[in-house]
Amino acid sequence: MLILLPPSETKRSGGEAVPLDWSLLAYPVLSVKRRSLARSLVSLSRHPEAAMAALKLGRTQLFELDRNRELLRSPTMPVIDRYTGVLFDGLDAATLTALQREFAHAHLVVHSALLGPITALDPIPAYRLSHDSRVPDLTLNKHSLKQHWSADVQKLLGHTEGLLLDLRSEAYVALGARPVRPDSIYLRVVADAGDGQRRALNHFNKKSKGEFARALIDNGQDFGAVAELIDWARSVGISLTPGAPGELQLLVEQHLASNGRPATSTIYTAR
Repeated sequence: MLILLPPSETKRSGGEAVPLDWSLLAYPVLSVKRRSLARSLVSLSRHPEAAMAALKLGRTQLFELDRNRELLRSPTMPVIDRYTGVLFDGLDAATLTALQREFAHAHLVVHSALLGPITALDPIPAYRLSHDSRVPDLTLNKHSLKQHWSADVQKLLGHTEGLLLDLRSEAYVALGARPVRPDSIYLRVVADAGDGQRRALNHFNKKSKGEFARALIDNGQDFGAVAELIDWARSVGISLTPGAPGELQLLVEQHLASNGRPATSTIYTAR
């Protein structure tokens, strides 16, 4: 089973004083693409005006360019510790046991805009690059990350075996589609609109995906089929049902504030 997550634009600083080692990253078949993109990003970040435009940064985010310039020499830390933000708050890697971290490393994959798919404990530096960034000087002048990554990532995912559960955003799906097969499933987070209809959840979408990934890690079971996953979810109080072809729907309970706007959400779980 592979649980495929999107990355986060925000990242924790610091780490072990060991620079990026390409040989320690999962999926070495992507090494050439990783190296060329990293070199191009470092080069771009030496030119602040061009870099801020390409990376869509504001004046208060100049520190991100410092990170990019030093990414080949800066400290590294495991993927699930490096990323911050709503989804990774839901995952809450700091509270995982050593055994749970090993399970996450075997089954959790984060799709980085810079490095492509990487596994939970791969050591990575802090950097700034988003799915829609345009980086000059990529191989064959393919400035968009979709052009740079999509064919290789799609091929890589096509060669994976077992249940593939895609929790990425649509933007990262565009950087490498999952294979079309019965055990390759996209997870869509929905909420009950109160009129019997289910609607895609936007505000708490990331949080719910992080909590669901954490529930899978807590359970520690390597599911081999979609039916097994659905049965387990039902047993722990998570509402997981078939949606459109190739999709599952994760039903999330929303709690409204006094003004009627969403305030919090929870997946249906006993954890």
